[in-house]
Amino acid sequence: MFSPLNRSYLKSTVLHYCHTNHITQKIMKKNNFRMLAMMLFSMIVLNVSAHDIAVANADGVTIYYNYTNNGKELEVAKSPGYYKGNVVIPDEVTYMNITRKVTGIGVYAFEYCSDLTSITIPSNVTNIGFFAFYFCDGLKKVIVKDIAAWCGINFSDNYSNPLYYAHHLYSNEYTEITELVIPNCVTSIGYGAFSDCYSLTSATIPNSVTSIEGSTFSGCISLTSVTIPNSVKNIGNNAFNGCYHLTSVTIPNSVTTIGVGAFFACYHLTSVTIPNSVESIGESAFNGIYLTSVASLIENPFEIAGKNSDNPSFHNDTFNNATLYVPIGTIDKYKSTAGWKDFRLIEEWTGEEGGSDPVTLETKKCATPTISIVNGELEFSCETEGVEYVSEVTVADAKKNYSSKVSLTGVYKVSVYAMKDGYENSDVATAEFTMSGGGMKGDVNVDGKVNALDIQEVINIAAAVE
Repeated sequence: MFSPLNRSYLKSTVLHYCHTNHITQKIMKKNNFRMLAMMLFSMIVLNVSAHDIAVANADGVTIYYNYTNNGKELEVAKSPGYYKGNVVIPDEVTYMNITRKVTGIGVYAFEYCSDLTSITIPSNVTNIGFFAFYFCDGLKKVIVKDIAAWCGINFSDNYSNPLYYAHHLYSNEYTEITELVIPNCVTSIGYGAFSDCYSLTSATIPNSVTSIEGSTFSGCISLTSVTIPNSVKNIGNNAFNGCYHLTSVTIPNSVTTIGVGAFFACYHLTSVTIPNSVESIGESAFNGIYLTSVASLIENPFEIAGKNSDNPSFHNDTFNNATLYVPIGTIDKYKSTAGWKDFRLIEEWTGEEGGSDPVTLETKKCATPTISIVNGELEFSCETEGVEYVSEVTVADAKKNYSSKVSLTGVYKVSVYAMKDGYENSDVATAEFTMSGGGMKGDVNVDGKVNALDIQEVINIAAAVE
């Protein structure tokens, strides 16, 4: 039998063994987990580094690829070494007498290629994987020959866009893009498409675009002006975040959503007009800016993030010192709506001369264009000066036929409307005419134009008949 001392010693010894054994098991489990994690990481790296084929481009640079889309297409893969210098990714690659398009750049493809100085992205690329250009800190130039295709690329993260490091976008080897004009065929500008492009000074967005996605122009520190057309409905999160030199922006009355941080830290903005079409304004949308005036055309104000919010929609100095101008008859609504009521100075715009309001709240609209035929060519004119015309011409005969004979009418249908920065789009004017000399349908007074005078002529004729 054990004495009390021995029992105590035995108990402590057993407890020490159990505790030590428990710790040992935990350490073994932790070590096993680490070994498993290292094995998985090695498998991932091995898988990422693997490639299916290697083909030299026109410059003799070997580029590695993996098959995608059941072997029908290719994506650029990570090199066993590192890509260096100028790399031109071709539109398509021929390997073993089979030609395939290059439609993607895989995850980690150019990771740690610090000696990569220039990259040319082909127009067939639609997706760039995570960390594709991570730590390519020597990259100075991104060459894109098709801006429309670039706008449609799905960038997986910040490091998948080479502009994150390069900061300079080129249309060819020698021409840097400073005044960006997006083609009319583009309907949406993808996430982060031009983010951190320091060379851009202006951007013109066509009226075909309906959405400016998140971070599209964020960090474009040289951007001073941007034209947003009346077709845009959504300005995404951080779309213009950090555009320090943006001095003015017109938000068209087609916009319904202004995203989180959309114009954050656009330091040179001093005033902003928010159209009545807007239905939501995200947190920090106009934070980081010391605005002197805010004109809201919204007749039924909704809640926004106020001064006590972690991320107020406007800077506290704007709430405290800027004047908020609102439509006549709505001041009580604004004073009782969360966020808006935090403006210390709220006034209704009366439209009277000599008032203190620097912003006119009335929305102007382009006049309806006139359609004419002059020397066999269509001509458009408008009473509103400086407009752009958006027209469409269709031919009645342009359709499939299943008969041995097809009648040609030669009838053309024309539609056109006018647009101008800061104005509503005009109403659409339409006309029909033939190339056989039959003139335009709707040209009642036969003056070669379809306009309001023809409507008056119809009224005159009707009055004469009565």
